[in-house]
Amino acid sequence: MKAEELWNEFKSKQNIPTNHYEAWCFGGDPDRLLDLVLKKEKTATASAKILYDLEKAPLPQVDEYSVILNSKEEAYCIIQTTKVSVVPFDQVSEEHAFKEGERDKSLSAWQDIHHEFFTEELKQVGLTFDEKMLVVCEEFKLVYKR
Repeated sequence: MKAEELWNEFKSKQNIPTNHYEAWCFGGDPDRLLDLVLKKEKTATASAKILYDLEKAPLPQVDEYSVILNSKEEAYCIIQTTKVSVVPFDQVSEEHAFKEGERDKSLSAWQDIHHEFFTEELKQVGLTFDEKMLVVCEEFKLVYKR
């Protein structure tokens, strides 16, 4: 199913007045992370703020909707952002790490996973990882799945 089809289905069933949504997949391992969202084990994500700055893209906003895609760009669910904060990498909380739902949900696991992920992501744009770099911490709720 395409993102637009899932959005239109959700919008008509839930009587949503907006036409605005973003469609994207998680980085790293999109299918495994999508599965965690569908199981309601993942209710948060994190991204490097510098990438928003470079693309001159707005940060996620509370109440915005996102259609989440798998690695084949098929739409599987819709989430709604509930909280957004920007903090240095080394100040991401244990609570946020737990909500990301990966491995044992610990802060040390989150740091290991994201240190590796951000290092690779930043390398693609000629930047290097720094533990003081700003991270966009986004919390969300699953509001619809196909």
